[in-house]
Amino acid sequence: MTVRISIDCMGGDHGPPVTVPASVAFVNQQHDAQLLLVGREEVIRAELRKLGAEHHPQLSIVNATEVVEMDDTLEIALRRKRDSSMRVAIDQVKEGTAQACVSAGNTGALMAVSRYLLKTIAGVDRPAICTILPNQKDGPTYVLDLGANVDCEPFHLQQFALMGSALVAAVEGHARPTVGLLNVGEEDIKGNELVKQTAELLRADHDKGLINFYGNVEGNDIFEGTTDIVVCDGFVGNVTLKAAEGLGRLVKGVLVSELRQGWLNTLGALLAQGALRRISQRLNPSRYNGASLLGLRGLVFKSHGGESAYGFEWAIRRAFEAARHDVLSRIEAAIGDLMPQAAGAESHSP
Repeated sequence: MTVRISIDCMGGDHGPPVTVPASVAFVNQQHDAQLLLVGREEVIRAELRKLGAEHHPQLSIVNATEVVEMDDTLEIALRRKRDSSMRVAIDQVKEGTAQACVSAGNTGALMAVSRYLLKTIAGVDRPAICTILPNQKDGPTYVLDLGANVDCEPFHLQQFALMGSALVAAVEGHARPTVGLLNVGEEDIKGNELVKQTAELLRADHDKGLINFYGNVEGNDIFEGTTDIVVCDGFVGNVTLKAAEGLGRLVKGVLVSELRQGWLNTLGALLAQGALRRISQRLNPSRYNGASLLGLRGLVFKSHGGESAYGFEWAIRRAFEAARHDVLSRIEAAIGDLMPQAAGAESHSP
């Protein structure tokens, strides 16, 4: 089955010099994918020409005359730039031309435009950004929210936990994935009011059999793999993610620097180059690029704005796998089971 993905080629810090090479590299490896390259046609075509891929059978161009800049307000993205590459790319999903969309553009704008065009799954008050981080068990830890919702109420975090459970059950095949609530300590008495009230809601859901709530977890638990899912508000989640990425690059940089100091270290590095290569791969944050906007009636994936072509290609791959495994339908079905009174949640909408 061919999977069609729309690519916002103009989004992010680098735009076509990153998004187009990543797209070409992906289709050269994945022969059952079709990519719709959305943006200014002449710019995209010029990049394809550089790569000798102007007539690639798996690539097509969808012209869009405007670009949502990284510092554009939501008003500009939603109301003024109706022919932006971001909006046109998302619209491909809405119209059914594409099964998923990938963008490295302005996160707030991407969420706002996606929510406006695609709407949310019944019972979901606010979509959340969910990504995976590596852990010591050599598996993924799913973390949400990572920045879509900076200010949250307890019921928002409760919904994040339910959506995360549905996602992991669908993608990883875990019938009852464990959910941890990110806090400054494991004890119930610790944390701010948001965390304490959310914990009460999650314990109640656990007692009803809706989720498998582990309890409070701390930052180190993310990388120890204590739980399958870690839930937090978007402010905390975004800071956690950026700190983890920075630490990964620091460790890699220090390791490379030290192994180049002196001939003995260099010799040791040559002897251990296989292991060092695998360590580098496991610690490379670009391999975990590509966060899903969870809770929408369509698959939208967010790449980091400053990612390289290698990292953007990973975001495309995550979107491809989600579409190929029909994750959206499975999440909708799971959300329907987890939220039998979904209509009541709409009363919380702002």
